[in-house]
Amino acid sequence: MKRIAFLDTTFRNVCLICAGVCGVLTLTLFLQLASASGEAWQTFGWGFLISTEWDPVTNVYGALPAIVGTLLTTGLALFIALSLAFVCALQIVDAPPVLSKILSYGIDLLAAIPSVIYGMWGLFILCPLLQEAFWLLEIDTNGFGLLAASLILALMILPYICAVMRDVLKMTPVLLKEAAMGAGCTTWECARDILLRHGAKELLGGVFIGLGRALGETMAVLFVVGNVIEIPGSLLEGCTTIAATLANNFAEADGLQQSVLFALGLILLLMAFGIQILAHCYLRKTAQKKGA
Repeated sequence: MKRIAFLDTTFRNVCLICAGVCGVLTLTLFLQLASASGEAWQTFGWGFLISTEWDPVTNVYGALPAIVGTLLTTGLALFIALSLAFVCALQIVDAPPVLSKILSYGIDLLAAIPSVIYGMWGLFILCPLLQEAFWLLEIDTNGFGLLAASLILALMILPYICAVMRDVLKMTPVLLKEAAMGAGCTTWECARDILLRHGAKELLGGVFIGLGRALGETMAVLFVVGNVIEIPGSLLEGCTTIAATLANNFAEADGLQQSVLFALGLILLLMAFGIQILAHCYLRKTAQKKGA
């Protein structure tokens, strides 16, 4: 008994230490970015967040184009990927065992492809296809821009979201689905009213895994987004994201420009942190409505 108690205490202490290290590292990261970006905030103030200027020659910088580009590409990617991921997961679960296993392996392999490969595919395949397609519609575009970046991000996050949704749907009790079908529900009604509601918390977790991947993605977006530091006026115009701006400029940056890039990194970290907080608040409210 003493040995078991000692092991339990040791395990609990190790877990507490690991959790504390994670918290300290997160806090240190915030402090480092805040300290390194101090010059940018002192020079431009809060106007840095709403300024659209970016001129390294005169040392005038604004974060709004990169922020808007990040939110637009991430939002469009989620919009495209969510419905496809749910349909794919639903089909994988309902498919015959052999076909389901093959499709599951395919989804897992897609998730393992490095982001730079997606970027190269977008550069050499997707953008030329978009260019030719829009030229047939007599729309002048080079294929690079917001739409191409969103499509690449959607393709990247789809396997992550689909894999989580597949596992959640597999854990749904068969009796629930049979009861819904017995009551006269169609397949879509069963999926919408039973499967989605039963695994809402876990499904949302999969969505935020994909969102976290899309929000900070660099290489794939860098190849196809156009890297124009302007707010896009349409889906076919070039733009940039915070991650792409950091990758493009950090190697040659120094002084004020380097501080500005650290400020963009801090903004991106705060955006990711804020999204996680909103997700937890939503999950807690959903649990309360269910009586948890």
